[in-house]
Amino acid sequence: MQKAAVFLGFIPWIVFSVVAGPSTWMWAAVTALACSVILSVPNWRLSRSISVLDAAGLLFFGVLVVLVLVLDRATLQPIEDRAQLLSSIVIAVVALGSLVVGRPFTEYYARQQTPRESWDSPAFKQINRVLTAVWGLVFVVNALCDVAVASWGASPDVFNWVVPIVAIVAAVRFTGWYPDHVSGRDEPHGAHEASGPPAQTA
Repeated sequence: MQKAAVFLGFIPWIVFSVVAGPSTWMWAAVTALACSVILSVPNWRLSRSISVLDAAGLLFFGVLVVLVLVLDRATLQPIEDRAQLLSSIVIAVVALGSLVVGRPFTEYYARQQTPRESWDSPAFKQINRVLTAVWGLVFVVNALCDVAVASWGASPDVFNWVVPIVAIVAAVRFTGWYPDHVSGRDEPHGAHEASGPPAQTA
């Protein structure tokens, strides 16, 4: 699985987390919704399906945009104060929820790059369970960082920027490494030698 495919699915959520603030979360919601639409349309036109991340993004950011249009500023204040925390909680629930129900969200991306006959293999299932758990934990960490800043007065620079960015970069690198690690581990010993050219004989 190409790590970029999974990372792209998180782009709307990352954009929202970066842009959202006390006076900018409404524009962040509009921007994130636009990103969700841009990511969803090609997949829908190609396969008449979208990933659970895209579906969650369209719903969550779409609801936020509608609330902005129909509610006054005072009513929206609780959402404004917790916008980043809400987005982190929602995406963590979506990711870990897909794991709980036995449909890890990363399978959507993996199936686009894996032969159909491998979809039910133990290695394929294991890879996607682990990757889904890792990304779910990343957004749990992001949610805890938001709580640390809002409730405990922790440094915004550290907990709104450094820790989330480090966690996301680590998850991206792990997503690129882990599938190859499992595939290489499960490959029968001597497979590379067996697949090489036959030895020359005199």
